[in-house]
Amino acid sequence: MSAALAGHLLEERYEESFKPAIVLALAVHVLLAVVLTLGVRWQSRAPDVVQVELWQPPPPPPPQPVVEPAPPKPVPAPVAKPEPRIEKPDIALKEPAKPKPEAKPKPKPEVKAKPVAKPPPVAKPQPDETQAKLLLAEALQREQQQFAVAQEQQRIKEQLTRDAAAARSRALATWTDKIRNRIRGYIVLPPDLKGNPEALFLVTLLPTGDVLQAQLVISSGHSAYDEAVHRAILKSSPLPKPDTPGLFERELKLTFRPRE
Repeated sequence: MSAALAGHLLEERYEESFKPAIVLALAVHVLLAVVLTLGVRWQSRAPDVVQVELWQPPPPPPPQPVVEPAPPKPVPAPVAKPEPRIEKPDIALKEPAKPKPEAKPKPKPEVKAKPVAKPPPVAKPQPDETQAKLLLAEALQREQQQFAVAQEQQRIKEQLTRDAAAARSRALATWTDKIRNRIRGYIVLPPDLKGNPEALFLVTLLPTGDVLQAQLVISSGHSAYDEAVHRAILKSSPLPKPDTPGLFERELKLTFRPRE
């Protein structure tokens, strides 16, 4: 066994070959060089020239403003120097003749206008006072007559109103007496009732005479009598109607005394 192991170790070992790796590295470098060369050439390509043909000529340039030449400045004339003055001896000169004073024109006398005589005032015709007094008296009399007629009409109207109210009151009293007499026929007086007490009821009616409600307003002081009247009002329904439909009233105040 030891001899076999020693023989195995002593066997010739083959080294691996590096040729494929070297070839692959060279191929990669060549490819990289080609790519760099193409890239540089592509970037250094001259730009394309574009030609444009104009169909219309460009607009003419705007006219330049004409600048007028400034007028020449006037040259000042040479000032002549004054010659030296030579004083002459004083010579007596004749005084000039004084002008004669002009004669002032005489003022013309003013012509005064003659006063014009005013025409005499025309006397105004005076009104006839008698006629005016008659007209005033007639107007006053007409007003008095109209006032008297109006007062009489008002008095008659008030009298008719009072008469109508009195007639209505009498007709209403007659109607309520009929109702009261009908209700008394249904009242049953309590045995212990003393005196003549008064009870006031508010009765609500229909146009047919039917009683809707009977309400005690003022008590007689005797509860049994109040209840007896209340029962009588309800039992007497329907109540008598008024002779004239215009006299109907929905609510009536009725008083009841046992001794009436």
